[in-house]
Amino acid sequence: MTPRFVLSALADLDTHGFDAVIDARSPAEFAEAHLPGTINLPVLDDVERARVGTLYKSSRFEARRLGAALIARNVAAHLEGALAERPARFRPLVYCWRGGQRSGAFALILGQIGWQVSVLEGGWRAWRRLVVQALYDAPFPAPIWLLDGNTGSAKTELLAQVAGLGGQVIDLEALARHRGSVFGLKPGDAQPSQKAFEGALAMAMARLDPTRPVLIEAESNLIGRLRLPPALWQAMQGAPRIEIRAPLAERARYIAQDYAALAADSGALAERLGALAPFHPRARIASWQALAASGETEALATSLMAEHYDPRYARQRKRQPAPLRVLETASLDKGAIMALAHGLQDMLG
Repeated sequence: MTPRFVLSALADLDTHGFDAVIDARSPAEFAEAHLPGTINLPVLDDVERARVGTLYKSSRFEARRLGAALIARNVAAHLEGALAERPARFRPLVYCWRGGQRSGAFALILGQIGWQVSVLEGGWRAWRRLVVQALYDAPFPAPIWLLDGNTGSAKTELLAQVAGLGGQVIDLEALARHRGSVFGLKPGDAQPSQKAFEGALAMAMARLDPTRPVLIEAESNLIGRLRLPPALWQAMQGAPRIEIRAPLAERARYIAQDYAALAADSGALAERLGALAPFHPRARIASWQALAASGETEALATSLMAEHYDPRYARQRKRQPAPLRVLETASLDKGAIMALAHGLQDMLG
């Protein structure tokens, strides 16, 4: 009988000891959400899964016979492809939606080869249950400090630098693959699903030391189209804030460099600017689009921050308590950002 691996805590995924974790579900299921670090070797593709499911409604026997034939072919292809170079002592963990027939059939074949294969008890549903418990049923596991500052204050880079200095950091925008504004989605990129975002966030939380503070950028409860879980959002609402203050000219220069890829695509930039039309007069939108078309990225950034982003931040801060600390800088060059990162790390301890 194939051994079953029980996932009792999210942190177990960092210490499980398997050589690979294989998701045997269909590509569409895998794309929606999967355990971090897994590889997708589907035993049924999306069309095959639908075909077997439809047949199952009229005849369980025929559905199982068809499913077995399809699974055998697909597993054979994986053995000749993705698994062809795996050694004799290969130890994989296999899972499907609930640890049932798909992962069981795959594991049975792998076990007959001589590999030390296990099946994840409860499958993806067991993993998802732990994610929901962490995000919706339990308090946030560590004290939070918020990193605040107007647009262009290098907050994302500061998070990375503090992490490099050994500080505890969760970069929500990196997990959501969105910079939190109308310009936040990188050209050609797409945000993960809500479930995939929550899985990545839950793993980041599971790795925290609960005795040390964690630095998180001050965000709204939506990052692009993804929603922050209520326990995290509630903890952020009451967390102390550290505000970065830098001159408008420095922030414009920084933004012009940081968004160079978007600025290079004038069509995409014009489309993003057009999304601000509900908030500004037509003439102002036209002037921004003219600056974008002429490649005057720094002037565009200056105007956007002065006319759009800074006023929005100012209105939000009127509803918030004063920041616990303010770090002022005259520059946002590499040296100044590193100095700010050291200051933040000293505060976090």
